[in-house]
Amino acid sequence: MNRILAIVEREMRKFFRSPALMLASMIFPLVQLIVLGNAFGGKIRDAKLGLVDQDGGTQALKIRQAFDSVRANMRTFEPVYYNDQNTAMEDVRNGKIQGAVIVPPQYSRRVYEKDAPRIALIVDNSDNFMSSTLEEELTGITQALNQPTVEPRVLQQTVLQIVELYPYIEYMKYLLPGSITLAMFVSVMIGGGMLYIDDKARGIHEGYLVTPVTKMELIFGLNAAGAIKAVMTGVVITVIGSLMAGVGIILSPVAALQLLLMILLTSIAFNTMMFLIVVRVDDPLVPRAIFGILNTLLFFPSGAIYPIQAFPAWLRGIASVDPFTFAVHGFKSILLKEAGFVAIWPDLLYLSLFAVITLSIATPLFKRTL
Repeated sequence: MNRILAIVEREMRKFFRSPALMLASMIFPLVQLIVLGNAFGGKIRDAKLGLVDQDGGTQALKIRQAFDSVRANMRTFEPVYYNDQNTAMEDVRNGKIQGAVIVPPQYSRRVYEKDAPRIALIVDNSDNFMSSTLEEELTGITQALNQPTVEPRVLQQTVLQIVELYPYIEYMKYLLPGSITLAMFVSVMIGGGMLYIDDKARGIHEGYLVTPVTKMELIFGLNAAGAIKAVMTGVVITVIGSLMAGVGIILSPVAALQLLLMILLTSIAFNTMMFLIVVRVDDPLVPRAIFGILNTLLFFPSGAIYPIQAFPAWLRGIASVDPFTFAVHGFKSILLKEAGFVAIWPDLLYLSLFAVITLSIATPLFKRTL
């Protein structure tokens, strides 16, 4: 046991003596959380929407009033009024405005005569997110225009009432579990895999060979040191990220214990996986070359950024065995849903089994030789 602790102590001393290494493993996920959390998932605000009123009647005036109401309240778009349809279409094409609504001549008359009145929405569908937002907003406006002025006493229509289990979750909160998971992976990748390969390349690991440290002690020592680094990173990112995103569940002792357990098992699973990948690697350029591939292959299919249900079948297959998937699900269950142990025990079980299996495979591959 003392030999394992000696290996852990050596690895931790190296880690703490390299502040740049510590910052790299912690700051990158935080920067990603801040930038992506604010750049994606937000609601459209103050988009420019052109309005060409070729009718000028009372019903066209209602459309203007609806546009002004959106500008004053939800601020999804700001109306820009045009006199010419071609100019509005050209401005949409050039990106000066994000869309244009055309109210055709005789629109008001068609409304009164119930003669299939129509308005046109011109969108730049090269930006699907913007176009879908404008389409959704204009659909709501047209539905409101179609409502009768005096509603009947008995409504025959079925109304869908949406019940949300949780308060509105901003994208930064949604991204937080993935950022915590990524931070621990970066810590394992840099502070575990790369350092071990660098030691082998510089011949430092030869010092182990002249000591009575056994193969198993060396394996457990290196893995324990890597897991401790990842746990430290996970705790720091969880606390700082939760404070930045406004997640207050970390103040609960029960939730804090669950988070600590998730961080611990995720760190062990990631470290044993990384140990298996680099156990027979000697070239220090190899882990640096595969870092981007591993990040893409493991992080993005995990559901940290986009729902797994939207993936094709082959990508769902990767997600079903990806330890990132179970780590992200566990952190989401605690941080976003405030669920209990019942929700995370399958994730804990899979991460534990994954760590045991990968370590069992890596152990016979490890060589205590030059």
